[in-house]
Amino acid sequence: MTGSTAATFTADDYRARMGRAARAAAEAGLAGLLVAPGPDLVWLTGYTPPAVTERLTLLVLAAGQDPVLVVPALEAPDAHRAAGASALTLRDWTDGKDPYAATAALLDASGRFGISDNAWALHLLALQQALPGSSYASLTEALPMLRAVKDAAELDLMAAAGAAADATFEEIRNVPFAGRRESEVAADLDRLLRGHGHEQVDFTIVASGPNGADPHHEAGKRVIARGDMIVLDFGGLRDGYGSDTSRTVHVGEPTDEERRVHDVVREAQEAGFRAVRPGAPCQDVDRAARRVIADAGYGEYFIHRTGHGIGVTTHEPPYMIEGEERPLVPGMCFSVEPGIYLPGRFGVRIEDIVTVTEDGGRRLNTTTRELVIVE
Repeated sequence: MTGSTAATFTADDYRARMGRAARAAAEAGLAGLLVAPGPDLVWLTGYTPPAVTERLTLLVLAAGQDPVLVVPALEAPDAHRAAGASALTLRDWTDGKDPYAATAALLDASGRFGISDNAWALHLLALQQALPGSSYASLTEALPMLRAVKDAAELDLMAAAGAAADATFEEIRNVPFAGRRESEVAADLDRLLRGHGHEQVDFTIVASGPNGADPHHEAGKRVIARGDMIVLDFGGLRDGYGSDTSRTVHVGEPTDEERRVHDVVREAQEAGFRAVRPGAPCQDVDRAARRVIADAGYGEYFIHRTGHGIGVTTHEPPYMIEGEERPLVPGMCFSVEPGIYLPGRFGVRIEDIVTVTEDGGRRLNTTTRELVIVE
C-alpha cells in the first residue's frame, strides 16, 4: 500500500476515526482497542510501518483517553510523518527495553480488549503475560462493522478504483485469448490494473474451460482454446481502496447452454443488486440472487456466498450470506457476485461492487454484464 491515501485524508479525519472506534469499543463492553500494523492501523492513523518486524508497534485506543501509538524508536521518525500523527501521542521504545511493560501501563489490567486479527501471537502472548487479568477478542469478532460504512471521500476513492477496474476490462476484452496461457492473460490484467493506477494487485483469476468451475482457480499453464468460457476476476488497491470485479467471456460463439447459464447468472446478479436497500438484512441479497439460480435448476452449483465487504482490504465484513441479519446501511460497500460452476465443464460469475444509498444501491462497476465474445 502506498502513502497516497495520506494526502487524501487529514489529521482531523483520522482523529474522528479513532474517536469513533474508541466509542464503539466502549459500547461493545471493551476496555479499548489494540491495533497492530495492517489495514486497521492505516485506516485509523494513516501510518504504514516501513517494515513489519518482530518489534512491537501498537495503537492503543480507549474512550476518554488520548490515542497512543507505541513504536520502536528507530521507526519513530516515519511515524511522526504519518498523516494522522498529530491526532495521537507517540511513545517510542528502544531495543533492550521491555515494550510490553510500557504498553501494559496504558491498559486496564483486568480489561477485555479488541485486538487486530493480524496481530502476532508473539505480541499477544507477551501482553497476556504482562497483564494476566486481561482478555482479548479479535476486531472482526468484536467490531465487525468498524470500517464498513464509508464516508463521502472514501466512496469517491472506491468509485475511482471501480472505474479503473472497468477500464481494465474494456482493454482486456480486446487482447488475444485463444492460443495463450491463462497466466499470460493474468499478467495482462496485472499490467492493466497498475496502468490504471492500482498500487497493489491482489488477484487476477483467469479460469478457462473446466477451470472455470473452480471459483478461486489460480491462473496456470492451460492454453486457452476456441469454445472456452472464461471467468475473469481481478482487483486490488488504488489509492488505498479496493476494486474487485468479475466478468465471464467466451472465445468464439457459445453454445445455447452456455448462453442460458450466463443469462441465469446475469439475472441472479441483477436480483441481488435490486435487493440492496437501507435496513434490509445482508442475507436478503444472498437470498434474492440464490433464488433465481435455484429456480433455474442450478442451485447445487452456486457454492459460495453472494458477496463480501470491501474497502481498505478487498475482503472484509459485511458478508452477503444466509444467516447474516445485520442491516444494510448507506455507505456500506460490498460485492454482488453469484455464480454457477459445472464441474469438469465451465463456470460463470458476474460481479459488481455495490454501495448502499439512501434509497437503494449504486453499482461501482458499469461494464456490460452481457456475455462478451473474445478472440
